[in-house]
Amino acid sequence: RRSGQYTMNHDHSKKTPDGASFDRSGSQDSLDELSMDDYWKELENIHETRGNNHEERVALVVKEPDEGELEEEWLKEAGLSNLFGESSSDSLESVVFLSTLTRTQKAAVEKRVETVTQTMRKRNKQHQIPDVRDIFRLQNDSKEKVCDGNEPSTVRDSENKNEIQDGTKGSKFSLGTDEQKRPLEDMPFPDTAINLEIPFAEQAANLKDNSVGKMCKGGGGDTLLPNFRLPKDKTGTTKIGDLAPQDMKKVYSLALIELTALYDVLGIDFKQQKAVKIKTKDSGLFGIPLSVLLEQDQKKVPGTKVPLIFQKLIAHIEEATLETEGLLRIPGVSTRIKSLCQELEAKFYEGTFNWESVKQHDAASLLKLFIRELPQPLLTVEYLKAFQDVQSLPMKKQQLQALNLLVLLLPEANRDTLKVLLEFLQRVTAHREKNKMTLKNVAMVMAPNLFTFHGFGSKTIEQSEFVMAAGTANVMRFMIQYQNLLWTIPKFIVDQVRKQNTESQKKEKKDKAMKKLLKKMAYDREKHDKQEKTPNDADVPQGVIRVQAPHLSKVSMAIQLTEELKAGDIVARFLSQKSGNVQTLKKEEVFLYEIGGNIGERCLDDETYMKDLYQLNPNAEWVIKSKQS
Repeated sequence: RRSGQYTMNHDHSKKTPDGASFDRSGSQDSLDELSMDDYWKELENIHETRGNNHEERVALVVKEPDEGELEEEWLKEAGLSNLFGESSSDSLESVVFLSTLTRTQKAAVEKRVETVTQTMRKRNKQHQIPDVRDIFRLQNDSKEKVCDGNEPSTVRDSENKNEIQDGTKGSKFSLGTDEQKRPLEDMPFPDTAINLEIPFAEQAANLKDNSVGKMCKGGGGDTLLPNFRLPKDKTGTTKIGDLAPQDMKKVYSLALIELTALYDVLGIDFKQQKAVKIKTKDSGLFGIPLSVLLEQDQKKVPGTKVPLIFQKLIAHIEEATLETEGLLRIPGVSTRIKSLCQELEAKFYEGTFNWESVKQHDAASLLKLFIRELPQPLLTVEYLKAFQDVQSLPMKKQQLQALNLLVLLLPEANRDTLKVLLEFLQRVTAHREKNKMTLKNVAMVMAPNLFTFHGFGSKTIEQSEFVMAAGTANVMRFMIQYQNLLWTIPKFIVDQVRKQNTESQKKEKKDKAMKKLLKKMAYDREKHDKQEKTPNDADVPQGVIRVQAPHLSKVSMAIQLTEELKAGDIVARFLSQKSGNVQTLKKEEVFLYEIGGNIGERCLDDETYMKDLYQLNPNAEWVIKSKQS
């Protein structure tokens, strides 16, 4: 039934069975109707492979939530479960957290708290809602002011306050590529720059307020991809993996709230899906959860972050050459794929599998099969729909911002595996002159493997395949093209984490009831207070920082801060002090870290201007170490 549907609706695609007559290297790289051919062919290959698999997969059941359940789950995920229920009185931490939120973030939280409390009243579960409601009330009273710059949430810099406040300059947030043309001096961020200082939902709200009806569609006719880039941030770019786990937890909560706020502002329904737990295989290679697979792999190779079989399949494809025409598009023989699967399951970990017998197209098919056979999608059950909905956002820049936040929300194993996949796909497209696989073609072929997830059954996805095919291929294209931007933690989120840490520290100092808990920290606190009272310490004069490097031959150095001094210069200065008895470390192995003050721990990129960062966090300690230590 299904393949008949494809033939009927896409008869034109059969005219060029190998796709050779398309211009596969056109500079426009646009998604015209004919180019969908690769998508439907890939889908047919997938169904053929599944048809040959006599062991019927257990479909993952996506649970239909009860009223208020989604919102309750959302508040838990955002770390705000103590705004309702039995623990609602214990909301000190939440009050601190809420005080750092933006206008649009607070609105997103308020909306969900409202739904949960109404549901609880209906269920006769009336719990006292804490004074967080008063925070919201204050917030609502000042709505006329929009973002007045005094709000804790807005960016520190006065010029940014003016940007948000000044309605006449709304065009600064012009996120498309061809709307309002303004004088250059009026646009501090060119339209290809991604502004990471002002929260994305605030940008969208300002744009909506100031440019009603002028927003250009991102998913429509114009399919040229702009050359998006990140403007230089003097306090350093923060990548996923640069922050300590306790701060990453805060990043997760903020990313969830910000993404929800962005979707709310743009009128897109944001709902996390919930999977019912099903019994899965607990050993093997294909069809087992990523976490189980990694646990298995870490016994063989400690520290493994991406499944070994996944890494090996990519390496095997690359060994042959990435110039092979139709790479990823031309499928392997399905019966051979099946027997290779069985053989790999039996011999991979023993090291007796004969890789020389695996043809390149077979390895590519196995790679795609691995992704499809995961018991839960690589983009997760929770967020797969949100990834799909990215295509509904009106502007390309907003689509990219949403993808950035979604990547921050993925579990570590999914994120690391996705990163390796996207890097590989980018390398494939780099050889497009020879392999005829442009960004568009690769996106077409990979989208069905990541987005048409078997577990959602026919209702959710397959009936709407024709509608979402081009959309998911576009999302796939974005992920491959802009992957370097996706692993960046936006500055406004790092600023909010700093603000939370500062507020928490203040509350801790004032809270007498916590004195016992703080005894252990007494010495640190004294030292910290001294630093605050006397920044011009006798041993460290003003404008000088003390940098520690316990693993290097020179273990400590006083560094004079200058306007131009960067983190990379400090590392280089330490590494130039050679000594025979200390292991030699290469420049790319060690980094300068900002530790304490208003951040847990942050690995600095070499381009960080130290004087600017010192002014942002004067109470930090500075340590040089490798990422492993």
